[in-house]
Amino acid sequence: MATSTTAPDADRHEPLAGSSARTPARRPRGPRRSLLPYLLLAPAVVLELAIHVVPMVVGVWMSLLELTQFHIRNWSTAPFIGLENYRATLDFNSAAGRELLHSFWITLAYSVLSVGFAWLLGIAAAVVLQRPFRGRAILRALFLTPYALPVYAAVITWSFLLQRDTGLVNHVLVDQLGVLGERPFWLIGDNSFWSLLIVSVWRNWPFAFLCLMAGLQNVPGELYEAAAIDGAGFWRRLRSVTLPMLRPVNLVLLLVLFLWTFNDFNTPYVLFGGSAPEQADLISIHIYRSSFKTWDFGSGSAMSVALLLFLLVVSAAYLLITNRRRDDNA
Repeated sequence: MATSTTAPDADRHEPLAGSSARTPARRPRGPRRSLLPYLLLAPAVVLELAIHVVPMVVGVWMSLLELTQFHIRNWSTAPFIGLENYRATLDFNSAAGRELLHSFWITLAYSVLSVGFAWLLGIAAAVVLQRPFRGRAILRALFLTPYALPVYAAVITWSFLLQRDTGLVNHVLVDQLGVLGERPFWLIGDNSFWSLLIVSVWRNWPFAFLCLMAGLQNVPGELYEAAAIDGAGFWRRLRSVTLPMLRPVNLVLLLVLFLWTFNDFNTPYVLFGGSAPEQADLISIHIYRSSFKTWDFGSGSAMSVALLLFLLVVSAAYLLITNRRRDDNA
């Protein structure tokens, strides 16, 4: 019985006619590709070094010198005194130490109250404007106006409004409404702290409103519908749905607002003209006065470094606590 064998099909492994073999595109190699990311990052790195890192290093070096008005023209003549500026600054039994401690407590109270009120106004406005209604876009634009205004223009306007004799606040409260019997001083004395606080809240709460409003866009509407079916009222839905869903936004928002407010220099400087009263003597103004009014740049730099270390510790502790709580709830 004859058997026939067939040759294997030679065309089985050959490409079809009219088609070209395609090879996967290879990424370009060589120095051109390897240097491209660094070239793109170079401008940002240079600016970061020039604006933050180099001044920070110079400030630390200045804190180790007796850099007063006698040596400001030639820093090489300023004697190296090590940690003496820190000892003098942080000695709370001395007059300088007590003044710094007073400014620290004023700044802490100012920051906590400003962040708290700004967050409350922001969450209230974000919740109210969550549902669509006629005129919502106009209200959003109006609420964001304080955040969009330049800080100097906004605070100078408040400075005019709070003047004792010619300010609009006293004109309305005393002359128009008769709420107050006499014109109070808003920019000196005990009222200066509350005036500064009002201006700070007015400037910061739109940022909180913007962040919280963006966070609410990611909350599913089905959660509110399910809560409403279960009989939950407004406050129960706010406590059980809105706030838990906004927790990641609030963690970052509160930290950023606290750091901004604690370091705030523009608001008190413009509002009080560079010489804040004792009741509103924030630590930023205190450092400025120690450096540029008394020409003791060594002590001013030591205060700045101490402030930086304090904020680093607060930020690290805050992030550690919040991350630990998040891990426990996971």
